[in-house]
Amino acid sequence: MVRAEERARFDTTREPVGTARLRKRVVTENVQTTVPVEHDEVTVVHEPVTDPRDVPADLGEDQRDMVLYAERPVAVKERVPVERVRLARDEVVEERPAHAQVRRELVEADVPEQARRTR
Repeated sequence: MVRAEERARFDTTREPVGTARLRKRVVTENVQTTVPVEHDEVTVVHEPVTDPRDVPADLGEDQRDMVLYAERPVAVKERVPVERVRLARDEVVEERPAHAQVRRELVEADVPEQARRTR
């Protein structure tokens, strides 16, 4: 007769438990600052003629134009990389209890008392 029993050997199995994800999205925000700007201003200047021989005395209509300039703030945008972002995974080992039910056989003898050998 052969008696058998089950023995429990504990090991581990690897299974997925979830997903970690990096998601990049674009948001818009307002940025404000002050920028120094320049502009031309016109002043009409009247000067008396001190020596009439140096200036022609033409009579008639005339027109002079002067281009005026003004600066205005302009936003110049550029794309600049600022940081790398990644996911890092650490494997952590911890102790956890494991349980199993095992079966075994018991062998019993039913021998009359007078037939028993004593050891």
